[in-house]
Amino acid sequence: MNIGPLDRRLRIEQRSTSQDATYGTPVATWSTYATVWGQVQDVLPSRGESQPQEIRIAERPARVRIRYVAGVTSAMRVVDLSRGNRTMKILTQPAEIGRKEALEFMAAEYTTEGNAE
Repeated sequence: MNIGPLDRRLRIEQRSTSQDATYGTPVATWSTYATVWGQVQDVLPSRGESQPQEIRIAERPARVRIRYVAGVTSAMRVVDLSRGNRTMKILTQPAEIGRKEALEFMAAEYTTEGNAE
């Protein structure tokens, strides 16, 4: 099965939480789960959604396809190392393509900006 050109270097990251030694508050960090070759196909842009307090959230969704890696979940994120470390949250549970040949999932990069109007 041909899963298409895998022309992007991607890093799958998982979140871990530790406790701050001084204040006891939780500290979240991201660590590398796997580094793989993959395909990132951006979805056509759509209108951003306005939120209260004049903050605009822009979402850049993309379909991501990688060779099969066991254990990838929607609690992780993907970093596109080929495009300036574009960081995207994995939005959907990865779907298996073929018999453990590839995974495909939707991911999105979120940006926030104050409204200058």
